[in-house]
Order: sequence, then C-alpha cells, then structure tokens
Amino acid sequence: MARFRGKTVIVTGAAGGIGRAAAARFAGEGARTVLVDVAAAGLADSVAVVERAGGEALAVEADVTRWADVQRYVEVALTRFGAVDAFFNNAGVLGAVSPLVDYPEDAFDRVLAVNVKAVWLGMKAVAPVLRARGGGAIVNTASIAGLRGTPNLIAYSASKHAVVGMTKSAALELARHGIRVNAICPAPIETPMAQALEVGVKRDRLTATIPLRRYGTPDEVAALVAFLASDEAAYITGGIYTVDGGAMA
Repeated sequence: MARFRGKTVIVTGAAGGIGRAAAARFAGEGARTVLVDVAAAGLADSVAVVERAGGEALAVEADVTRWADVQRYVEVALTRFGAVDAFFNNAGVLGAVSPLVDYPEDAFDRVLAVNVKAVWLGMKAVAPVLRARGGGAIVNTASIAGLRGTPNLIAYSASKHAVVGMTKSAALELARHGIRVNAICPAPIETPMAQALEVGVKRDRLTATIPLRRYGTPDEVAALVAFLASDEAAYITGGIYTVDGGAMA
C-alpha cells in the first residue's frame, strides 16, 4: 500500500514503542515523517528504523509540554516538507504506580502535563496547518485506562479519560474544516511502558483480563493508527477505538 505517498506525518513520542512502529508504518506506505521526542538517542534509532522501511525522516528533539517546542516541531515540518497532512499525537508517560493517597504530587503534575496538556498543545498547533491545507487527520493516543477505572494509576487514568474527552470535543470543532480527530485505546502493549506497569501488577494478572491472553504488539497498534490517518477513514471522526485483545468487550 502507498496510502501516504507524497504526504507528511508528524509523530510525537517517536523514540520507541508505539510511536516508532507507527512511524515505520507510515514510512512504509510512502509518508515523509517528522519524529518528535525528548529522547535524542531513541529518536536516532527511530530515524534508522524509518529509513530501513524506505522512508524519509526528520528528527526533532522537543519537550511536548512546552508551547514553544510544539510550535517549533510544526514549523520545522513545514519548512522541510512544505505541509502537514496527518498528526499522530502519541507522546505519553505512565507515571507512578501507587495508591491515590500515596501518589506523589510531582508525578501527578508530570503525567497531566505530558498526557493532557501536550495533547492539547499538539492539536492547537497542528489544526491551523491542517485547516489551511483543506483538511487532514489527527489520531490521539488514549488507553483502555481512559474508558474504565484503573486502581493505582490515578493520574494516568485521569489523563487518558481527558484525552477521550478532548478527542470528541476537537472532532466536533474541527469537522467543518475537513479535519478528522480520533483516538486509539490500547490495552497493555509490548513496550517499556508495559514493563514499567509490571512493577506494580504481575504480567499474568494483566493478561488474565485480556480475552486473547496476551499483550498487543506495537505493529498491531500502528496498523490501526495508519488506517485512521488515511483517506480510507474519510467518514470516521470523533471515534474512540480499542486495540485491546477484547479487554473492553
């Protein structure tokens, strides 16, 4: 497939896991990719992955919680490639795994900054660019933790519920400009974030809640992201899509 030939896609949280897999998927389908993350070493590895997939990648080291950095990664994309067609608003952190009464305030603030404020800032910066182009697609990363309660993840759960709400609101606001906004809600995926979660919850307990009895892979999530960002999903906006092995069934 070449659904993204001639198109430019920005991916935040691109230094590893789902972001890297999505970047490689976009590149394999012809996209020029702008890879954004605060981790320089991980970005370099992601660029290599994209190039092996036959794509062109531009790495931008940025703190997605800072408006100036967010504006900069959009401006860099426009300067290098002349346009932005799709945005995978994916950067996120797990935060502490802790009962709410013991949850550290600084960790709570950090999770809300990365998982909520940065998602809003990304849409705030990209939406005018997509509007000027006549439309486009935004895919936000939420979680099944944004669809139900999750013990010992008070900040993460709150933040992903917020992403679901922002996605729906943005979809309603931006539809008249031809901009589609959807969110994905993964279950545990084989990434460092899932490994961090296992510090507080054993893997077998997590997989027992998933009918398919396994974690998902980053590539499986990337396939859904690419579909939602493509023209094949032209009539889909405001949707919240699980990729969870049946966990929310």
